[in-house]
Amino acid sequence: METKIFTKATVKEAAKLIQAGELVAFPTETVYGLGADATNEVAAANVYKAKGRPSDNPLIVTVADVATVERFAIITPAARKLMDKFWPGSLTIILPLKPGALNMTVTGGLHTAAFRNPANETTLALIRAAGTPIVGPSANLSGKPSPTTAQHVMHDMNGRIAGILDDGPTTVGVESTIIDMSTDQPAILRPGAIDEEMLKPVIGEVQTDKHHVGANETPKAPGMKYKHYAPDAQVVIVDHEADFAAALAWAKASGKDFGLLATDGILQKYGQDLPTYSLGSDITSATRDLFAGLRYFDLHPQVEMVLAEGFPARGLGEAYMNRIEKSAGGMHFSADARA
Repeated sequence: METKIFTKATVKEAAKLIQAGELVAFPTETVYGLGADATNEVAAANVYKAKGRPSDNPLIVTVADVATVERFAIITPAARKLMDKFWPGSLTIILPLKPGALNMTVTGGLHTAAFRNPANETTLALIRAAGTPIVGPSANLSGKPSPTTAQHVMHDMNGRIAGILDDGPTTVGVESTIIDMSTDQPAILRPGAIDEEMLKPVIGEVQTDKHHVGANETPKAPGMKYKHYAPDAQVVIVDHEADFAAALAWAKASGKDFGLLATDGILQKYGQDLPTYSLGSDITSATRDLFAGLRYFDLHPQVEMVLAEGFPARGLGEAYMNRIEKSAGGMHFSADARA
């Protein structure tokens, strides 16, 4: 299969592929998604095949408007408040489905579904032209870092999907916040750019400790159960700037080839004669560039280990640390030189 590149000027051609049951990757402000007609069970199943994704990992349903959600789900008053405040934007909302509204292939066998209205006009035009909501998991091979450019998608999906709608690099860089509004107590299932402190003034208290499920549970949202975002090299998180000198000494003593994924200040001090990737100057740029950095080291197969800068897990830092923790499999450098 030839994977074609589409642009804003050729959105309608990409939409025709969606209507024909094909897979087309699309841009959002967070990461690139892998689109297929959410009402076409075969097309949705092909998304799992293209990604190598477990079938109990539900797919997000990407929509162009709230009216589409009303066709499929029960929107509570609190959920509507969130839509009014944050849509289009980086918030995915889990809602109870109307009976028989969506096939179980999309929902991972659940009677709920996650809906998102992205802040990207090119993709909203794609959905409107296709005339159907589209599923929207990240457009990468399952377990690999999410794609933030069309080139990242092409690297993973060339020959696996029909097309890629290219709208340049994403601006947020990590996937949307997912909030479960299908239960009595709203809960954040995946942190993102819209954090607890932004949500509370709109809907009140929100649970924040629901990011993981057990081995035998079906996750209600992507990113809760399986290993994610991992490059080929082992990522080791260095939590404090003061620990980088010891971390580099430990990494050198290991005999492994290693690289450094950090902000400019750290790279200027410690990045000489090493493969490096800059995370910019602060948590905003670090979050935006994290996945691109992880992918960069996959292009340097000699690198066996990546020392990655950690940040305080508050605000946007919570989303950053959620992703880098999964990428590292929870491995942190400790001051006594044992990771």
